[in-house]
Amino acid sequence: MYSTVIRNDEYMLRLRNFVNSEYGIEVDTIVAAKRGFYGETWKLYTSNAHYFMKLVYCSEHKSIYEQSFPIIQHLCEHGIDFISQIRKTASGQLSTRFDDAVVGVFDWIDGENIETNETKIPEYQMLAKVYTVPYLGLDIHNEDFSSKCSDEFWTLRHSLKNKKVLSLLDKHHDKIKHRSERLNLFSELCRNDDTGLVITHGDAGGNFVVSKDKNFIVDWDGVTLAPPERDAWVMCSHNWAQNAFNKALQENGIDYKLRPERLAYYCYRFFFFYLNSFLYANSEADVIEEYIEGWIDNSFTWADNVRPITK
Repeated sequence: MYSTVIRNDEYMLRLRNFVNSEYGIEVDTIVAAKRGFYGETWKLYTSNAHYFMKLVYCSEHKSIYEQSFPIIQHLCEHGIDFISQIRKTASGQLSTRFDDAVVGVFDWIDGENIETNETKIPEYQMLAKVYTVPYLGLDIHNEDFSSKCSDEFWTLRHSLKNKKVLSLLDKHHDKIKHRSERLNLFSELCRNDDTGLVITHGDAGGNFVVSKDKNFIVDWDGVTLAPPERDAWVMCSHNWAQNAFNKALQENGIDYKLRPERLAYYCYRFFFFYLNSFLYANSEADVIEEYIEGWIDNSFTWADNVRPITK
């Protein structure tokens, strides 16, 4: 996902000088920060503060990343204090460019990325607070309930040359085909219904940071105007999680309850979204197999039993 430029001493010196001149931040040290999948991430050390810097070179994600900055700023201005605060450039811009990458600098959040059953309750409560923030006038991507992730997979599948990956995908062909068909089904069912849309994260659980005295939700690159199911689908197979999500909505004055057909749609949609991401990143076959057979399988056991009742 990076550029082809070698990350040597010359590159690091250019990067440090860039931050100093573009942001007016006198950086002492830059250390790799292992956060995120699509971006090149760094921790910036100064004499009195730490910052997080993310550069996105991947062409498919540059525009998505760039469009997220005004929305993050909007959330902060509406009292959402558990997300990363943006550091503006010296000229007052929310983001900038370095080489061919989109660059953002944020306050450093010191904590551990944790996702357990116990973190789900505060996660849902925090997301519900975000859902109360008005979105009229925002330039934000709207959910279209498309099935293009599935089409994209089959196109990628035909262009692959890695024999081990091809063999693995052949092994799971029936499962993948079934999920593709189910995605198309629920895409048709959910399309043209724009009720209950809110500002959603898309992967809040995977970006839940536990700090000393406060929790945070970071990495809002994929922020989208969508129904709450976009954030709730991961735990859809657990009744307690659905109940907790609905309770958080109710406690924040949001008149909405999770809908099975939308939860099922996002199960199948995100399966292909993440699978495509692994293929674009040229991941090894064992990594892809662990994904296909791993952490989200329970969600599909649940989703496969959702009956698509048409209206």
